[in-house]
Amino acid sequence: MGLIIAGERSGAGKTTVTMALLATLQVRQAKVQAFKVGPDYIDPMFHRLLTGRPAYALDPVLTSETYVQQCYGRHIQSATYGLIEGVMGLFDGAGGSDWASTAHIARLLKVPVLLVVDCSRLSRSLAALVHGYRTLDPQVTIAGVVLNRVGSDRHLAMLQAAMASLAMPILGVLRRHGDITLPDRHLGLVPTDELPDLSQRFQRLAQLGKESFDWPQLERLLTVSAAERSLAPQLPRPLAPAPKPRIGIARDRAFNFYYPANLEQLEALGAELVYWSPLTDTVLPADLDGLYLGGGFPEMFAQELSTNRSLLGELGDRLRTGLPTYAECGGLMYLCENLIDFEGHQWPLVGCLPTTAAMTGRLTLGYRQVTTVQDSPLAKTGQTLWGHEFHRSALTAAAAQPLYQTRPYGIVNQPSPVSQPEGWQRYRIHASYIHLHWGSHPELPRRFLQTCHGGMAGQRPG
Repeated sequence: MGLIIAGERSGAGKTTVTMALLATLQVRQAKVQAFKVGPDYIDPMFHRLLTGRPAYALDPVLTSETYVQQCYGRHIQSATYGLIEGVMGLFDGAGGSDWASTAHIARLLKVPVLLVVDCSRLSRSLAALVHGYRTLDPQVTIAGVVLNRVGSDRHLAMLQAAMASLAMPILGVLRRHGDITLPDRHLGLVPTDELPDLSQRFQRLAQLGKESFDWPQLERLLTVSAAERSLAPQLPRPLAPAPKPRIGIARDRAFNFYYPANLEQLEALGAELVYWSPLTDTVLPADLDGLYLGGGFPEMFAQELSTNRSLLGELGDRLRTGLPTYAECGGLMYLCENLIDFEGHQWPLVGCLPTTAAMTGRLTLGYRQVTTVQDSPLAKTGQTLWGHEFHRSALTAAAAQPLYQTRPYGIVNQPSPVSQPEGWQRYRIHASYIHLHWGSHPELPRRFLQTCHGGMAGQRPG
């Protein structure tokens, strides 16, 4: 069956509950497959550390409803338990609608919900809140609640009294625990690669999870049935084998935003993935046929990136002579002439895009519909896709001929938003702030590998 962890609002504590459950199951050495609703990269990093398995994004905007069902069904086949962390509040979807909300995913997968409620400022009103969440959509099954941030035994007694009339199980009670709070910054949680003390935090979460939850009931909800394992739905597969180029994947503390499904699609098409670090490697890996520069936090490591001059020089030369490259968000920033950090310091970088990425106080966030207005190594002119944008930087100059026309996800009953130019196609670089999930578009990685194959004869020995 599996279970989806939802909050009654953002900040209710669903990430803490999810990690406490995963940490407890890790101590038991259970086989758990984790998922995350929405486009987030960082929460799945923690899921992966706790489960030993990649955690997959379930996002019908970036992919499709069919893909979400296939992805979930396929990856729970080898797991004993399935656990999904929701996004925002239970019913909060794209553009003020229900689409891509946690409730949408719960209906789509027929998975029950564990509702996490921040009780720090509630007593009897808890009953009204839970009653509303339970009755708003009869197709969403709320299996129980977790009372989070409970202040005292007296406070708990009042909350239990309020819930008594609802016949709704209380499956967990968490007190206020400052020692398990994970550090965050301008784009959310600090990624796992930058946190040296995670083992102690995970031990504390496991102990908290052991003490705080009704495990007999939760295990029943989490368990994947034999019938579900027998279904084994298949994800979309490429129509034919592709060439087998070597693709360099930038992976370190500065660049680590990748959907596992994207990398798995490249491998399924026959690519050899070669991981390298823009922070510490002084040369590129040998015999690369293409590059994938994911997002991350280059602004936090701008000085280290900038002082790695030998790598910047080699990389710039390779890009200017036609190495096919796909760069998202942080990868785009890395390819600019300069990066201006939050303190106003300017750091020279690769320099293949004639613009500067400058950090700002403004958060740019949301789904984007993009239409490609010129051919790139990844997409053809006229192709329309859905992506996601999430950054606090801006470019000082736009491309004379942009890669995309982009349009935000519309708000319910509001006029359609105006499209804007975005992105770069220069040399053989596809660079944009837009993050793409290739789950419903296997033609994207296939085109990228075919582009890389076009240069293999001249760039590879043999």
